[in-house]
Amino acid sequence: MRTLAILFALAISASAQQAIIFQNARIHTVTKGTFTGAIAVQNGLITAVGETVMAPPGARVVNLNGKHVIPGIIDCHTHIALDSINEGSVSVSSMVDVTEMLNPESRSIYDALAGGVTISNSLHGSANAIGGLNVAFKNRWGKDAAGLIMKEAPPSIKMALGENPKRQGQGGQSQFGQQQQLRYPGTRMGVEDVIRSAFVETKAYQAAWKEYEAKRAKGMAAMAPRKDMKLEPLVEVLEGKRLVHAHAYRADEILMILRVSQEFGFKIAALQHVLEGYKVAKEIAEAGAGASTFSDWWGYKMEVVDAIPYNAAILQKKGVLVSLNSDDASGAELMRRLNLEAAKIVKYGGVTEDEALAMITINAAKQMGIDKYVGSIEAGKHADLTIYDGDPLSIYSKVQHVYIDGQLYFDREQDLAERGKKAALKNGLIEKEKADEKRNAPQRPAGAKPPTARPGSAESESLDLDAAANDSARRPQ
Repeated sequence: MRTLAILFALAISASAQQAIIFQNARIHTVTKGTFTGAIAVQNGLITAVGETVMAPPGARVVNLNGKHVIPGIIDCHTHIALDSINEGSVSVSSMVDVTEMLNPESRSIYDALAGGVTISNSLHGSANAIGGLNVAFKNRWGKDAAGLIMKEAPPSIKMALGENPKRQGQGGQSQFGQQQQLRYPGTRMGVEDVIRSAFVETKAYQAAWKEYEAKRAKGMAAMAPRKDMKLEPLVEVLEGKRLVHAHAYRADEILMILRVSQEFGFKIAALQHVLEGYKVAKEIAEAGAGASTFSDWWGYKMEVVDAIPYNAAILQKKGVLVSLNSDDASGAELMRRLNLEAAKIVKYGGVTEDEALAMITINAAKQMGIDKYVGSIEAGKHADLTIYDGDPLSIYSKVQHVYIDGQLYFDREQDLAERGKKAALKNGLIEKEKADEKRNAPQRPAGAKPPTARPGSAESESLDLDAAANDSARRPQ
């Protein structure tokens, strides 16, 4: 029995992650100030943070020599690593789930890592008044799709207002010769009607299921209502089990979605974009909605002509929980520079450095419902850490290392060292492919004439070029 206990203890010890002590670090906890000290990490969690920490036996000590450490950056609104994001054929598409399209081989995941981003909230697109289901994942480059997903994150859904969901489609003839109908709605007020009508239908559906369950609880005979996969997620919204991220730009539409949410008794986790939020900041704060915005984007379409770079600071000073996002899709261009987006808010609005960093860490975590686990450097939270060689809000600083769950996922020096090897491997594969194509190409019999083609056709022109090349090869040089 004692032998089994020893073997069990050894198995646990072998499976445990080696403790790491990051010493001599400039630590930006975000929630509990900034100081020079140490962070202890083991089994994917931060176990201690302070000016000094006790190193457990066998711990690996890493001297950061004054480098800056912040919580892993969190992007509350992106579309990276998704093969498709819109089901624009209908106005309510709450039955679709972008999780099914999550592509773990998308380079955008690695690019985001290189910018210090550890968590991505990849949303359904904005083609629908009520869109599909979103996916929150950690940028664990090298894992499969299931290994990326952050299981602690509550489920969420995308809604959208404005120019995008009121696009009706093209109409005209389909590929089968049938007349295509323009999609409803075609106006902003129609978008409101679609959302309200969907929740009216959802409440009736919810009531029918409650009645069925009450009868079953009493032992009465009852027939279950028909399952509706479009309405099931909306029931979760009404019951507070699914978060809402609502794409909105204009002040009037922001007020509209707040009224609708209050009418049906659910909250908006984050108004996305919200570039006219500064006009109605008081109302947003009173409704308890968050705002996930850009630092200084404006003028790229009609409904954002009133955007200003002071938006985030004004919203925050009025009591709104504010985060900054990239809205990146196929690449991670802005996502890799979210620290600089935060720095802009220090300039445009005079927020403190901690407040600016909060907009890309703990505030985003709160809007995603994961602040219990990530978003700040505190004992008990996931060891998601981004290490810079200088001040994280400086344009001159570079990400050196990124840890997720205490494991190293990005190393700048290693990345630079391996680029030559990877380029050589890529070129070798390309040359091999060319050689394979040449070897497998059909051979023209000796003395056979090249195939003829209709004069003036593209094929004819190509054959003419082939013939000219052959003639040139036969001529004396």
